[in-house]
Amino acid sequence: MSKVNPNKKSGGSFSEERLAGGTGMKSAKQSEIQALRRLTLANLLWENNAYVDGETVDKQITELIPLCTAQEVFDLAVECRLKQKLRHTPLFIAVQMLKYPEHSKLVKDLLPLIITRADMITDFLAIYKKVNEKLKPLASSAKKGLATCFNNFSEYQFAKYDRNGEIKLRDAMFLVHPKPNQGKEKLFKKIADRTLDIPDTWEVALSTGKDKKETWGRLISENKLGGLAMLRNIRNMKEVGVDHKIIKDGIKQLNTTMLLPLNYLSSARINPEFEREIEDIMIEGYKNLHTLPGKTLFIVDISGSMGHLTSGSSSFSRLDQACAMAMLAVNQCEDYEIVITAGSDSKSVGEHRHIKYPKKGFGLFKQLTEDRLGGGGIFTRQCLDWCKTNIGGEFDRIIIFSDSQDCDRNSNLKPKPFGKNNYIVDVSTHKNGINYKGSWSAEISGWSEHFLTFIGSYEGIENNFVENQ
Repeated sequence: MSKVNPNKKSGGSFSEERLAGGTGMKSAKQSEIQALRRLTLANLLWENNAYVDGETVDKQITELIPLCTAQEVFDLAVECRLKQKLRHTPLFIAVQMLKYPEHSKLVKDLLPLIITRADMITDFLAIYKKVNEKLKPLASSAKKGLATCFNNFSEYQFAKYDRNGEIKLRDAMFLVHPKPNQGKEKLFKKIADRTLDIPDTWEVALSTGKDKKETWGRLISENKLGGLAMLRNIRNMKEVGVDHKIIKDGIKQLNTTMLLPLNYLSSARINPEFEREIEDIMIEGYKNLHTLPGKTLFIVDISGSMGHLTSGSSSFSRLDQACAMAMLAVNQCEDYEIVITAGSDSKSVGEHRHIKYPKKGFGLFKQLTEDRLGGGGIFTRQCLDWCKTNIGGEFDRIIIFSDSQDCDRNSNLKPKPFGKNNYIVDVSTHKNGINYKGSWSAEISGWSEHFLTFIGSYEGIENNFVENQ
């Protein structure tokens, strides 16, 4: 995942901004690239969240990009797409880079890296139009980057996304004038004429009026369903009576490349009959993630703000995100303890519970979410002090899953984590957080499985994780 804000062992420093909607602990000062990482790596563009609206996040990203070096922004955009698996955020970053000469130069090489689906070509242009109210001529670096992208996809991939939107693939082609590689001349003419062969996708197959049960079965047997399409359509398959064994076979052959832990959780929640199969394929897909040796203390923030939806259009909360990541992390640890925490904002007192006999997989998710503990905020220092007293022992690492909205106003004293390494995994998109220098080994923003890759790499553990291609 993302190497976010690794800190030197120098004294912490605070800004004047308070967390938790202005009622909590003072936030930590941070560099511009650190702030930009926080805003982007767990961001669903233009969507509102607990303490900040989507337009504010958009504005903050826009303001920070010119304050960071061109290479820093380039690397972050690649990380957003390939590690965090975000779709629109890296395109938005690329559009903003076009405003600044040094940043704009890199867009030519950036776009072919972050545009991994044919429809992202038109997505980029749609975002460019949205950002630039007075549409300016597209910079040459963007044109060259998009032109390269046209040679990266097959006819099937283009046909799948050749839609009647405001900006069509042919419009993009006429704008950037890509030069076809050898053997691509006929394909480019088909894009221009909109005569691409109709692809055998599940959307097309189901719209032709053929028997849906038979169609789902054929698509699964021919392995023509993407991973996300399979997980999202299990309920539709059940409704038309697809055989239980056929659905199980479809789950077993999932391509997990661009799936997040929450995608599995979402499907299992809707389709409890297939919970075991979904859990098995999730664990299989991540089996080569770092195994974290020694003993790990997990602390999961279940405070009120964690109950806010990830975005205005999502059915999943920050707590869902945190629990999905914790569920995955537990499976990779040799030994571990788990604590949930929240508290009373009015009394500024935290409440904590040690889950003494934690389950694994989706069973752990249920254990983490069955208590509310007062429903207030997280009191980070109080929780750590409680863990040291009530659990004790030495830990190789402490990992806190939170939205970093510390409600402890009693003092400006920093939290005192006591592991050999100490991490906060932040699932929010706040500009500021509680990663006080000198307290934490690193803050990790986002919600993909790559937070384990980062922790393992940070601790010098060999990485055997290779995603399915």
